Amino acid sequence: QVQLVESGGGLVQTGESLRLSCAASGNRISLNSMGWYRQAPGKQRELVATITRGGLTNYADSVKGRFTVSGDINKKTVYLQMNSLAPEDTAVYYCNAVGYSGHYWGQGTQVTVSS
Repeated sequence: QVQLVESGGGLVQTGESLRLSCAASGNRISLNSMGWYRQAPGKQRELVATITRGGLTNYADSVKGRFTVSGDINKKTVYLQMNSLAPEDTAVYYCNAVGYSGHYWGQGTQVTVSS
């Protein structure tokens, strides 16, 4: 069993920055990738950014150039540096991990960007 714990959400103003952190725990679990998804009120959960064990990254078009995903999959940690935040980035952000046994999710952390 894998547990993911996120931290770093909060309330910021337009143009400010936030850094999200996620740590996974679980014995003898090998992860292939980790990343971040978000869900705004009334919308479906969407991919924000992911990073693979080999360091390959993938971003949603809406965050390219503003957000940076980083981490060490071997250490089961992933981060999301969010710059130039805008009100449309307001959502609950979920940490995700993918292993051979499936997908794992954190409990989510709220990010609110005021205009």
